[in-house]
Amino acid sequence: MASTTSTEQSGLFPYLLPEFKKATGIDVKVVAVGTGQAIDMGRRGDADVLFVHDQVAEEKVVAEGFAIKRFPVMYNDFVLVGPAADPAKTKGKDIVEALKKLSAANADFVSRGDKSGTHAAELRYWKTAGIETPGDKPAFANYKACGCGMGPALNIAASSGGYVLADRGTWLSFKNRGDLVVLVEGDTKLFNQYGVMVVNPAKHPQTKVVEAQKFVDWVTSPAGQNVIAGYKIGGEQLFFPNAK
Repeated sequence: MASTTSTEQSGLFPYLLPEFKKATGIDVKVVAVGTGQAIDMGRRGDADVLFVHDQVAEEKVVAEGFAIKRFPVMYNDFVLVGPAADPAKTKGKDIVEALKKLSAANADFVSRGDKSGTHAAELRYWKTAGIETPGDKPAFANYKACGCGMGPALNIAASSGGYVLADRGTWLSFKNRGDLVVLVEGDTKLFNQYGVMVVNPAKHPQTKVVEAQKFVDWVTSPAGQNVIAGYKIGGEQLFFPNAK
């Protein structure tokens, strides 16, 4: 399974996959990369199933015939995290206004810069804020793209006093917070949907389509959805099942 760093680094898979094995006897090997890289693995036939969070890219890979069908699985949300002192005065519920302030203040901002679902969402928010992103980077000097996963990006922000867009699941499981706090949350734009799909054996005959489909069927079934709902850290639920 090619999936995102957020599902791996939040601790969801170590909790979820043993339950799937118990139900089916099937082992799942996870390659956790950014969503863009995970989808590219599916295009190349280097994965059997994709579990990712960039709906536009997911629908495109289905339309191109590289995946069979996309199923919604669960959601959480993105949060803007930054230093408690909040020098750019971003705190509130409006992610677009917050990004305008970050750009105007030339604030230290750490971007994953890795074509992940989180990175794709961040670029959408800059665009909505009316801030150009030539080469996928806003033009203010203290914007840094690390080309890394969610955990490392949070580590860089924690050590440098920077701002970072994070998925809530990885943030809740992140131990090295320093003086980082959640500054922007609750904006409907920050909704973060995850989808799952089987790689198309018509394109890649080696796809383990039977086992992959069993995973999709299980994770979208009441049993799999209940396991997702039951994953909590400090009593707080990280992901919310919403399979159709």
